[in-house]
Amino acid sequence: MKKTNKTTGPLQLGAAPGKGGLAKLDPAPPPAKKARELTASEKALIEVGSKILATPPEEVDKAYQHAILCQVGFPRSKVDGTSFIRRSGSAWLHVQAGVLDEGEGRGPVMQPIPYGPLPRLALARISTYAVMNSTREIPIGESAAEFLRMMGMDRQGNRYRTLRKQMHALAACRLTVGGHGLTHHLGEPIETFSAWFANEEHVQRLLWPGVLILSEKFYSSLRESAVPLNLDALMALTGSALALDIYVWLAYRLHRVERQCLLHWASLRDQFGQEYRDPKNFKREFEKALRQALAVYPQARVKVVTGGLLLQASPPPVLLRTGHCPRPISANPHQ
Repeated sequence: MKKTNKTTGPLQLGAAPGKGGLAKLDPAPPPAKKARELTASEKALIEVGSKILATPPEEVDKAYQHAILCQVGFPRSKVDGTSFIRRSGSAWLHVQAGVLDEGEGRGPVMQPIPYGPLPRLALARISTYAVMNSTREIPIGESAAEFLRMMGMDRQGNRYRTLRKQMHALAACRLTVGGHGLTHHLGEPIETFSAWFANEEHVQRLLWPGVLILSEKFYSSLRESAVPLNLDALMALTGSALALDIYVWLAYRLHRVERQCLLHWASLRDQFGQEYRDPKNFKREFEKALRQALAVYPQARVKVVTGGLLLQASPPPVLLRTGHCPRPISANPHQ
């Protein structure tokens, strides 16, 4: 069929439209935009994901986190005040700041609420040792440098002081969880902890207690509801508390999905967006962190769709122990 101009009839090659004769050829379409080059961190995440997909994790590659903290985590940024509440549907977590004797005759010192990636990673490491060795006594090294090496962060020297601050906050805090009319006081996750004394001249050799002891209540709850994770995936996400939260949530959630489940943005914002005032900012940051989490959880079947997130039944990031299924704290199947 000949292409027809609405006003002058059939166009002929080389003519100017509207003047008869030959029409000019349409200009060539603009060249396709060059794909954005991946950043070094994005390439690193893809490499970790490829390794995870190609090599089934062995026992030494596993990590564990409490199921509660896979659904409702610590704050991701600094909190003003001494308490913090995070909700997921009808379930909730309340974190209460506590005091710690920091030594040097200072007596009890009020600690902040633990926040950011470090307390998440530290508690995962502590929980992993507790689960694998069936013990409440956790060796944590005798210096900040040693503990960071144990966490796979030996080259992160600028984090010594941050680690001290967050470990003190973690050791002093108290946890309460609830939902559907029930309240469960977990108390302090850490029962015994010797303060890490600061020495500004020798930061890498700060006095560290060597061992901490989990509370019996937290330890018993952990043994019933530990969620298996991939250690390489956790360490690949150290730069984003939100990506860590999304990864452990998916690890807890996806293998429970029967077929598929749609979560609306409002529900996701209630669970993950407490730190964001603008819904648009939350959606943008959530999708960015989701891409990071999915890069190191290649088995996950998750899609961003109109109106929210579609979760589809997926295998867990590591195989569950026979007969082991972390106990949920929410009876709502969509959380």
